[in-house]
Order: sequence, then structure tokens, then C-alpha cells
Amino acid sequence: MFPIAFTEALDEQRTWIVPAGETLPGDVGAEVTALSGSSKAGDVTVLQRPSRRPARVLVAGVGDGHEAGWRAAGAAIVRALDDDEHAQIRLPDDAPEAAVRGLAEGLWLAAYRYRSAPRPPRTGTVEFVVSDSSAYAHGLAQAHATATAAWLARDLTNTPASEKTPAWLADQVVAEAATRPGLTVTVLAGDQLERFGGLRAVGGGSVSPPRFVELSWTPPGVESPRHVVLVGKGITFDTGGISIKPRDAMKLMKKDMGGAAAVIAATLAAADLSLPVRVTALTPLAENAVSGSAFRPGDVITHYDGSTSENTNSDAEGRIVLADALAYAAERLRPDLVLNLATLTGANAVALGKRTAALYSPDDALAQALKAAGTAAGEQMWQLPMPTDYVDYLRSDIADRISAPQGPGSVMAALFLRDFFGDTTWAHLDMSAPSWAESADGELTKGATGWGARTLIRYLSTLDGSQ
Repeated sequence: MFPIAFTEALDEQRTWIVPAGETLPGDVGAEVTALSGSSKAGDVTVLQRPSRRPARVLVAGVGDGHEAGWRAAGAAIVRALDDDEHAQIRLPDDAPEAAVRGLAEGLWLAAYRYRSAPRPPRTGTVEFVVSDSSAYAHGLAQAHATATAAWLARDLTNTPASEKTPAWLADQVVAEAATRPGLTVTVLAGDQLERFGGLRAVGGGSVSPPRFVELSWTPPGVESPRHVVLVGKGITFDTGGISIKPRDAMKLMKKDMGGAAAVIAATLAAADLSLPVRVTALTPLAENAVSGSAFRPGDVITHYDGSTSENTNSDAEGRIVLADALAYAAERLRPDLVLNLATLTGANAVALGKRTAALYSPDDALAQALKAAGTAAGEQMWQLPMPTDYVDYLRSDIADRISAPQGPGSVMAALFLRDFFGDTTWAHLDMSAPSWAESADGELTKGATGWGARTLIRYLSTLDGSQ
């Protein structure tokens, strides 16, 4: 990511940027006042000053001044700047810390480019002009950790499935964890997955065998810290298996590990920010392929907890692998809280559109806290019900449940997963739709959005270390 720093003085050799309604010194101030740039968040008005200094001035709308408006301004500013342009943003004297965090997140997130793209990286820089940088250093550090996590989640999700095998993705986690103290990684494969019947079934049709990754952050010096387990679906490519997808539905299925990418990135960010909470990310990784060894509709799968599921649709594989991971968490880790993220159902997009995840939790206080974190982070979610009478749809004649009953798809998937959370407090986020953007929009760039990483970081940052 390009550097963002603080300075106390404007430099006429750089491009000047000012929020709408603010003033600048000298003759340029009068020109900006006369320009009357839009105050709508994300609008940028450009004042060209050939043969003068500064040569360009940008007036950026920040809306009502809340963090979301500053984030939108940052995203619009970075798109208005050339790759090699050096710029300064003069902030009001009374700007809150959220202004710096929002601006920096918008600048960095909208500047993202997938690492394999042919366009060169940005060489320009941005400075925030403030009188006392110490008041904003924490906000900038939070923005940097958040943007770093989102970039990683986007990189992992954008990586083509020809490269992104379960083993490759596990190796990326090991490599990232090695750069940060306080993190440990365990990777299970082969015979170590004996009890993971769902993961073995879904991954059994691929020449690239499955993996199960456990990434843990333990804060130093915190006695008996609160333990949050993050579970993320990690299907590195989803053909639909024997219940094969049509072409148009399959072409973007490299993104079917977006939940795993988000929980991995958020756990790494917990270490970067030294959060006083224990965080464990669990990612069941598999490729759902078509072959003679692929699992079949009608198969009965035995999960980690010994319960069984009758597979009725091999394209509903996500819940099958997540069941093992959730049961593992309940038995082996005994967490205080479990948050599950998955690109789980197309029904999510049908119900809520392209920008909103479906939220399920029996704990309304947790649901409200997650929604608040998502709002602050700029990621939308909506809580949906889990009607108890729908449980009857899950009944099987030959197993404890069926995997994919008829009915409301996203709700039925949540009810299926409910059996595996154990007695802990939990929430499930079906984030298939907002995990991908068809075009640039605000702080999002075309392709993987890294959805969920920012929300998780915000939420984890609200927790103290005590149980």
C-alpha cells in the first residue's frame, strides 16, 4: 500500500485537497470558495491551476461528517489522483479521529489492485495536514491494519483456482503467521482428517486433497482471555460436484472461499493490533470437483461430532464442511463465542441484493453488536429469522438430517448449521452476495471485496480481554 503520513504545513509542490466547506490560505482559498464544490459524500470537484502552485486543488464532499462520509471521500480522492501524484489533505482543526480512519481506509481500499494485474503499483503519497498528529495516530494504525487485512482477503479470493489449491491456501496462512509474533498455525491433512467426514466427502472428488487450518492469536499478558472462534468456509473452487452448476453460475466459484479469507485476515489483524482477546480461525479447505470419487446425492456423511447427514445436493457442500469445523470448535476449543462466515447460498442475493449479508443468531444482543460493527466498517447485513417449525424440513429417513431441503435456502442452511454450534453463543453470516463486486463502487474495487474482514476487526476491537 502507498504511504500515508502526517505533516503540519501545506507544500505548494503537491496537490492540495480540502473537504467541502473548508478554506485554504492565500488566493487559492478564494478560488475554492468560489468553486463551491459539492458536499455530498464521495463527490470530488477539481480546480486546475496551470502555471501556478499548487497546480491542482481537489474539493471533496464528506457528507454529514460521519466516518462513512470520510471513507467515501477517501475512495473518490484516490481515484481522482494520478498514480504518481503527491497530495496533501488539509483537515479541519476539530476533525475527529474517525475522519482520519475513514479517509485512510477509503484511500487504501479503493487503491487496491489484484497483485497479478498488469497495471503498476501507485508511487504517489498522501499526507494529512494536521496541527497535532498524536491525536490521530491510533486511527491511522487501525485503518492500516484494516486495509492490510482487506487487501489480503481480496488477494486470496481473487487468486485463480488453478493456483489456489487447499494446500496452497494453507501455505499462505503459514507464511503470513510466520511474520507476526503471538500466532500459531496447525494444518491437518490426510489421515489427520479421519473424523472430518464432511470435509473428506466434499474434497474426495479432487486431485487436490483437503486441508483443515487452525490459526490462533493469543494476547500476551492477558490472563484467561475471552476466546472468539471464527469459522470460514474454504471451498477453493466449486463445480457443484455431481449436482453440477451451469456455466454462468460456476465461472466465479474461485470466490467460494471468501469466508475463509475473511476470518484468516481478521485473525492476522488481531495480532497486528495486539487485541486483548484470544482469536482462533478455523478454515476447512476443499475443492468440490466432479470425478469418479466425488460424493453423491444420497450418500450419508458422518461428521466430526458423530452425527449424520444425508446429502441431497452436492452443490450445497459448504454446510457439509462447516459442520465439521463447528463441531470441532465446540468439542476441542470450547469458545466463548463462535462467528461463522460463508459464501453459502445464492438465496442470500435473492433476498437481500448484492451488498448485504444475511445474519442469523439466537442472541439478539450479539446480532445488534455485529450490525453496529458492520455499519461502522461499511459492510451491510440484515438479521433474518430461523422459524422453529422449518426444522421439520431437515428430517431424513436414514440420517440425523438432510443437507439441502426445499424451502428458503439461506434460512434452511442456517438451521442445518445450528445443530453444530454446541452450547456457545454464536452467529452465522451468509455473505455470498457481497463477497464480489461486478464493478468499482466506493471503497470496493471490481472483483473480490474481502467482505467480513472489516466487520470482524471492528467487532473484535470492541471486546476486552476478560471473560
